[in-house]
Amino acid sequence: MGGVGKTQLAAHQARRAWAAGELDLLLWISANTRAAIISTYAQAAGEILDADPTNSEYAARAFLAWLEPKPSSSRYRWLVVLDDVADPADLRGLWPPASPDGRILVTTRRRDAALIGSGYRSLPVGLFTSTEAAAYLSTALASHGRSEPLTALAALSDDLGRLPLALSQAIAYLIDADLDCATYRTLLSDRAQTLADLLPDCSGLPDDQPVTVTAAWSLSVDRADRLAPAGVGLPVLRLAAALDPNGIPASVLTSPPALAYLGEHSTDGTDSSGQAGSHAVTVQHVRRALRVLHRLSLIDHDPGNPDVAVRVHQLIQRTTREALDPRQCDRLAHAAADALTSIWPVREDDVSLAHALRANTQALTAHAEDVLYQPQGVHALLFRAGKSLGQAGQVSSAVNHFEHLASKADRRLGPDHPDTFNARHNISWGQGMAGYPAAAVTGFARLLVDLERVWGTSHPSILVARQSLAHWRGQAGDASGAATEFAQLLVDSAHVLGPSHTQTILARSHLARWRGETGDTAAAVADFSQLLSDQEQLFGQDDPRTLITRHNLAAWTAKDGNVPEALTAFAPLLADMERVLGAGHPDTLFTRHCYAHWRAVAGDTAIAATDLSQLLSVQVRTLGSDHPHTLTTRLDLAACRGAAGDVADALSSFARLLARQERLLGPDHSHTLYTRHCRAHWLGVSGNTKAATKEFAQLLMDRDQLLGQDHPDTVYTRRCLTQWRGVAKGSASAIAALNQILANGEQALGPHRHQILNNPYNYYYWGEVQPFSGCATWMCEGCLRLRYGET
Repeated sequence: MGGVGKTQLAAHQARRAWAAGELDLLLWISANTRAAIISTYAQAAGEILDADPTNSEYAARAFLAWLEPKPSSSRYRWLVVLDDVADPADLRGLWPPASPDGRILVTTRRRDAALIGSGYRSLPVGLFTSTEAAAYLSTALASHGRSEPLTALAALSDDLGRLPLALSQAIAYLIDADLDCATYRTLLSDRAQTLADLLPDCSGLPDDQPVTVTAAWSLSVDRADRLAPAGVGLPVLRLAAALDPNGIPASVLTSPPALAYLGEHSTDGTDSSGQAGSHAVTVQHVRRALRVLHRLSLIDHDPGNPDVAVRVHQLIQRTTREALDPRQCDRLAHAAADALTSIWPVREDDVSLAHALRANTQALTAHAEDVLYQPQGVHALLFRAGKSLGQAGQVSSAVNHFEHLASKADRRLGPDHPDTFNARHNISWGQGMAGYPAAAVTGFARLLVDLERVWGTSHPSILVARQSLAHWRGQAGDASGAATEFAQLLVDSAHVLGPSHTQTILARSHLARWRGETGDTAAAVADFSQLLSDQEQLFGQDDPRTLITRHNLAAWTAKDGNVPEALTAFAPLLADMERVLGAGHPDTLFTRHCYAHWRAVAGDTAIAATDLSQLLSVQVRTLGSDHPHTLTTRLDLAACRGAAGDVADALSSFARLLARQERLLGPDHSHTLYTRHCRAHWLGVSGNTKAATKEFAQLLMDRDQLLGQDHPDTVYTRRCLTQWRGVAKGSASAIAALNQILANGEQALGPHRHQILNNPYNYYYWGEVQPFSGCATWMCEGCLRLRYGET
């Protein structure tokens, strides 16, 4: 690409060779046109061969003939530097001959195969490294008697993408304007300032540089737009300029919204006015345009890495955007947002793609966020990005995202706009997921009041808020209150939406779950059994919703004490899910998880550990090692190994898992607290009752503060603390109670409430629920897929 210092490196090499006496002839050619190449050859022929330079074609051929290998008595050592070759075709018939006495050095932004012939070697010149950039800036400032902290220089080099030309010109601007790095960085981040405003003009360029940074790529851009497919290269570059410089998924640039934008803004490549036409642009056109931009070093295109197939230097992006007027910038931002939204999957099985989409959304909002807030509402991309954060387990980041979104929506759209309500819904949901269920209950209660004030009590969106409120009331420890609220919600949903509506069916599932959580496991089994019969008639046996209910029926059958019957149900269920959904489907993977758990409860801990270990390998590969689902499997695997007798391995695994959870989820998250509970338990089992007692005491204080003294988790922790204190004192009754716990496989493995999967309120919620769309069918069918529940 332009600006990396190719010419300077070539000049350094040429001067070194000449000073070392290695050359008899050094010829430097500014090779940006064929005419310039011929003219320089002719001039050299005139000086060396006394040829007539007015007949430039003849003189150039004479000079190239003179460079041919000669007898030893008349040999000359030569170096021809062809600097900044713009088009390989310009060298056709003009390449210096291969000679043992001669060397050819070519600098170019082009990456065409035609430039790499037999006997030639390509040496890519890239950006400065962070260390090189900081050292260059420090040295350049020192030459003017100035100095800055290395941290400030590193930050400035990152702002400028470590592009040598930009760093050189930035230093010149700093010196001339008498600015420090911090002030200059503030100006760079100000969107009201263009890059051209913050670099020297042509008269103030350092080191005899011929062009400014903003002009460095103009010729390459013009050439890209003229090459086939003509008129498509520039619009593609503009679209890429709106997205993440570190990697754009190929599918974004070939999505229907992207193709529509490119069709609107493509030209025939010959109209110097740059007026857009209305051309049909295809996926193949885009792929060819990307290769052209790659050949001209305006982008890096790696088709073999589709999730980050296109990379563009951030200054090329900024220069490209700043060439547009405000209307064009707004249209570009909407096109980019539409393109990202259109390819974002509801269920994020591809973790790499999801990460790339979030990064591209962040890059887009960094320069065009305000455009995505229109009077009609917030662009769907902003909601999708926030929910993706939650779905990936980055709950704190998701809450921060939605708090920012809610604040802007309130200011731009008003407090009673559906999108403002939607953002508030997601904030409260995230608070619950972050380990603060009481805060979620408070948030949803306030939201419900405002919704009823604006929309009345029978609006479908009211049912959504009531469902969320009831769920988090149960998670806050009030299972009885949750069951009561879901019972009333079921009546109202059946009245408003009908008994066969998705939400009504979901309310039945919630009610069954929370009746079970109150301790009435037999009622839960009966409710799920009846629900399964009704779903088989409504949806069929292979419908994903039916499979979910089969799963929950099996889980509650086990919780009701009939583990053998549950295992008998899980085995064919897993086979059916693999057949219907696929072996790699998250719902199938979770059923594998639960099947292994209940096998361990039944005493088959060795096989369960093997199953969980195999499952963990799949999840690490497909979801990533830090995904919440992967972490949950790590926890169960550690518990299984402890129950199988390898307590030391279990404790080591819990310690590593706890460190990850505290880093990723936070110390107050329910999963983190549960891992602390498990570690304390196995410390006691290992014989270190003093440490176990100490950890249970601290955990009790934390759960009491976070959840309240009557929350089931707090009560359970208090009971365990009492038991381990008794064991530490040698109490016969406490030791007997401990032996009973260890004899009970389920208690030894821990109270796994996450085995119940009927509700959408977990990590998958973020990607699937649009609760305030204003239509009766507010929840997409995907909301009934299996979810990881709460631990």
